Amino acid sequence: METVEILQQMERATGRFAQAAVEAAVARREEVTPELLRILEDSVDRAAQLNAEGDYMAHLYAMFLLAQFRETRAYPLVLRFALLPGDILDSLSGDFLTADLGRILASVCGGDIDGIQSLIENDQAYEWARVAALTSLVTLVATGQKAREEIVDYFARLFRGKLVRQWSHVWDSLVSRSTDLYPAELLGDIEQAYEEDLVDPGFIGFDDIQRELAMGKDLALARLANSPHYRLVGHTVKEMGWWHCFRDDRAKATARAPKVKPTLTALSSQINSTKPKTGRNEPCPCGSGKKYKKCCGA
Repeated sequence: METVEILQQMERATGRFAQAAVEAAVARREEVTPELLRILEDSVDRAAQLNAEGDYMAHLYAMFLLAQFRETRAYPLVLRFALLPGDILDSLSGDFLTADLGRILASVCGGDIDGIQSLIENDQAYEWARVAALTSLVTLVATGQKAREEIVDYFARLFRGKLVRQWSHVWDSLVSRSTDLYPAELLGDIEQAYEEDLVDPGFIGFDDIQRELAMGKDLALARLANSPHYRLVGHTVKEMGWWHCFRDDRAKATARAPKVKPTLTALSSQINSTKPKTGRNEPCPCGSGKKYKKCCGA
């Protein structure tokens, strides 16, 4: 398959996963990579226009493939994408924003976290993009690219002045991600955040934090290293191919129904609906940071 055809097959949401194009892109990595970078840059530059078209999908394929390739040239482009206005970012991303963007950032940053930190600290950026950036730092610890102590130290600086002291999902996520790293050194900061109503107890309760501490550091960090929620992007076919919007039975049902042009918003809203069953005390697979029992499993 030639590069032009590969890109064409990945450009629009059709209700079918472009597996042949993805596999061909992997096989022609050197040739395709500059085109994927161009797609991602163009997606940022023309975000409003592409969002209005409603069925553009090339940017998602591009980010997954570039993450699979560990392409560090994609890092500044993914950061630019994360800085798009919230309404456009939501529409162009769907569940990708909370479920996958953090792992994408961890996969393309090459260990450079300056841009990720800038995104987290930017109170003008969309809060769910900042949450994804926090997730990326924990992913770097879980996958051995960063020392736990370095990220815990950075989280301490966030608690102690680098974040505006006003409730947002960023604060909820900071407490949740700190807990996943075993929060012994941050316990005082976490308690202070609860006292100042900076954290929603419905998102993560203090009892959840105490249970993590009672588990012990070694067991907590072993569980972190084995968590499917904190892993680098592997194979794009496995990462995207299971999305509900690409299921064969859905495609067949669509064929029987009146023809309606699929939109990315409609498709991406179903991305996470076929994940394996999650234990009620495990992190919710939607990426919110809540326990499953307090989020999608409520």
